[in-house]
Amino acid sequence: MTTTHPTVAVIGAGTIGLSWAALFAGHGMRVRVSDPRPDLAAALDGALTEAAPQLARQGLDIGNLAERVEPVGDLAAAVRDADVVQENGPENTAFKQELFTTLVRAAPPYALLLSSSSAIPSSAFTGDLDDAGAGRVLIGHPFNPPHLVPLVEVVPGARTSKDAVSRAVAFYRSVGRVPVVERKEIAGFVGNRLQNALSREAIHLVEQGVVGPAELDTIVVNSLGLRWSTVGPFLGAHLGGGPGGYRHMAEHIGPSMRRMWDSLGSPGQSPEQTERLIAAVEGAYGSRPYGELTRERDRRQLAVLAALNADTTTAPNQETRS
Repeated sequence: MTTTHPTVAVIGAGTIGLSWAALFAGHGMRVRVSDPRPDLAAALDGALTEAAPQLARQGLDIGNLAERVEPVGDLAAAVRDADVVQENGPENTAFKQELFTTLVRAAPPYALLLSSSSAIPSSAFTGDLDDAGAGRVLIGHPFNPPHLVPLVEVVPGARTSKDAVSRAVAFYRSVGRVPVVERKEIAGFVGNRLQNALSREAIHLVEQGVVGPAELDTIVVNSLGLRWSTVGPFLGAHLGGGPGGYRHMAEHIGPSMRRMWDSLGSPGQSPEQTERLIAAVEGAYGSRPYGELTRERDRRQLAVLAALNADTTTAPNQETRS
């Protein structure tokens, strides 16, 4: 495996795949992108143009960025000499089974085979592979867009080798990401399970008429979102307990919090309820173009990251194994 500027194959050129391609190219890597979409070259050009100033703000060299990215129609050709493959295909177990069977056969035997799967653990789609093939397959789940959001959840499968895990962590760190190795496979991994837990209650509150979508977003952005960009839930609770820390929080406030668990909502699933929720969200945000909203989001995320990176008081050597 090339260690300085590895060759990376990005399989799937949706939002996530295009963002990965921009990030890898921004770090000087040779990137091949494969996707059956007929507008692949145009999609890559547009994504790189959009991402270039954001990569530059992160201190990356964007000179000749597009020259480092090659659209490749044939999957086998895209991965033939790849050091790393980052898959971003549909969230479908059967699809991934077939795809990874092809990747194991077509990619070099040393290539890391990483999946951006949002919810499906790799053991679910590697059962038909031999041990050598399954040993280099694991999850590398990003948050959107990965060229801006640092986290990558690294989730080994039941047969993933320790060497593959170490190499995946080193690879993601080499492109400025923050990999966290998770100890057990679970559907949705950690990030999406937390996101869905909050989303479930958010939908319930909107359905019950407590707040509208825009008001709920305002509450999160100006409280929990702000806090969680600096400390996580457990450190936040530890600090919320005062000098007594998490123990004080658990013993004195914990009982009332646990009583609240019983009242947390289960949103309705009927088509009518779903349609009302969609209409409410579209009423709050539908008048603004998608591109305008994403640019605003990304600009603000970069500002938060810049502020955090400038804060030299951030504790060093944080553990990266969950």
